[in-house]
Amino acid sequence: MRFNPKWTCAVLSLLSAMTLADDFSNDPLLDSPAVTSTERAVRGVLRARDQAMLSSELAGRIVEMPYADGQDFKKDQVLVRFDCSAYQAQLNAAQAAARASREELSHKKQLAALNSVGRFEVALAEARQAQALAEAQVYQVQVKRCSVAAPFDGRVVQRKAQPHESVASGAPLLEIVDNRTLEVHLLVPSSWLGRLQTGEHFAFIPDETGQSLQVEVKRLGARIDEGSQTLLLIGSLPAETTGLLAGMSGSAHFAAAP
Repeated sequence: MRFNPKWTCAVLSLLSAMTLADDFSNDPLLDSPAVTSTERAVRGVLRARDQAMLSSELAGRIVEMPYADGQDFKKDQVLVRFDCSAYQAQLNAAQAAARASREELSHKKQLAALNSVGRFEVALAEARQAQALAEAQVYQVQVKRCSVAAPFDGRVVQRKAQPHESVASGAPLLEIVDNRTLEVHLLVPSSWLGRLQTGEHFAFIPDETGQSLQVEVKRLGARIDEGSQTLLLIGSLPAETTGLLAGMSGSAHFAAAP
């Protein structure tokens, strides 16, 4: 039996096309209802409005850090406490000097009323009291810096220092975040600018949860990046959204322009 080469090539081409069609039919991305030909999709990330890297405002030794990585805290709770014995002693001395200067000024004023001292000595006493009060205020500020309070409700991301360590002024102590203030940050093509308006909605699907969220366009960036020709878009999540963490990424889907 002789085989016709043309028929052989046709059969092989048909089998190859059937195999490719079968492969595409099993592609889960095409089966996803979130991806259609009438949508535009970009990648995005969740970021918290309230997040901070807390640093030391003075040089000292840490005596207490009650919250470890991943623990929640409330606003105004103490996150870091320093050994403040030296600063407290300086404050006590300054306050004692302020009391002494106040008594001296009072005595000088009494003598001035009796014409026993001149106005110049009273003015010097007033200046010494002002100086003593100013020094006391400086030490009060230093003592307040011996403890670092939480600026908002949140969670510890990572400790940058540990109890019993001595740190320099300006050294990082704790990274904190409030996951209740999450926003969606996207970089969209600048060509979309004329079709994007605040108040519009789009779907955002975090990779970690797979749940579609209806996000509102909250604000747009102030300028277009010259290199990538993209624009920052920030969206607000629906109220009472839970189970999300800063740093999660996902896909944002916008309806195609008519």
